[in-house]
Amino acid sequence: MKQILCFFLISLLLFSCSGKTQISKDFDCSRDFFSSTEKITDMKKLFSVEFPKKWKTNLYFDSGQSSIYGADTTKQLTKSVLLDVSFIQQSVFFDDNFKLNLEREKLSESLIRIKSKNQNFNKRESYYALSIGKKGNYKYQVLDYFIKVNNQSFLHAKTQVYGDSLVNERLCEAIQLIEKIKFQ
Repeated sequence: MKQILCFFLISLLLFSCSGKTQISKDFDCSRDFFSSTEKITDMKKLFSVEFPKKWKTNLYFDSGQSSIYGADTTKQLTKSVLLDVSFIQQSVFFDDNFKLNLEREKLSESLIRIKSKNQNFNKRESYYALSIGKKGNYKYQVLDYFIKVNNQSFLHAKTQVYGDSLVNERLCEAIQLIEKIKFQ
């Protein structure tokens, strides 16, 4: 009887932990942040994101991309999360050249990469890079998360977190929203 109970508990632990994505594990995200969200679909109907109902959202599109931008404008900048999700119609390879170009871009914005990793997002090749810097009087962090959708397009989810209060918690809020992205 003890063996069956032990087996059941181990199985329960394994299955409950397996629902977390790799990026959630990397940032030690362990709780749900939002109870009331709404599904926002981009203008080209290529993807959707769930944002909290109280967040302000904006949609944008042009011939090469379609974007959804969201932020909680009811909070101060140093307590909020800014999330911009863009579907970009261009091929991408997460090779050394891609990473070098991203590093150059971040350095031109006075950002320094502190963490990066190749991984999978729902069986799709992905790459993230976390950078830190200072803008005006504020320290800030930028999490760039790239997901290869297919050979002709990718998704770029860019999170900005200003200040130094509850930074990882706010990054986890954004990661929770990114994990709910659905492709049409």
